[in-house]
Parts: sequence; structure tokens; C-alpha cells
Amino acid sequence: MRTTLDIPEKLMLEALRVTKSKTKTELIKLALENIIRKNKISDLKKFRGKVDLDINLDSTRKRK
Repeated sequence: MRTTLDIPEKLMLEALRVTKSKTKTELIKLALENIIRKNKISDLKKFRGKVDLDINLDSTRKRK
């Protein structure tokens, strides 16, 4: 998908430097992937302590 964005040059240059991205396209893809990953992790954290998996870790890890 082609699109036109108005991104401050200073922000773009710093992001390119920090991520070591070779192109602006690569940088934007990386940023979008990180946003998606962060949101998925955040959504999963909402379940912390609320899901009982009924797993015996000692048995699973073959501990005696």
C-alpha cells in the first residue's frame, strides 16, 4: 500500500539511527510490528492470574 505521511524529519532520522533501519519503509514496518506486538502482550497481561490451567509443573518437568 502506498501512502503519503508527514513525519518530522528529526524524528525520522533519529528513529533510523536508533533502529539501524536501512530505509524509511523498513522503519515504518518495524514500528507497526512493534505496536501490534506491544498491544497483543498488553491484552494477554489482562488474563494474568485469571486463568487456571490446572497444570502440575513438577510432573510436566519430570521432577521427583
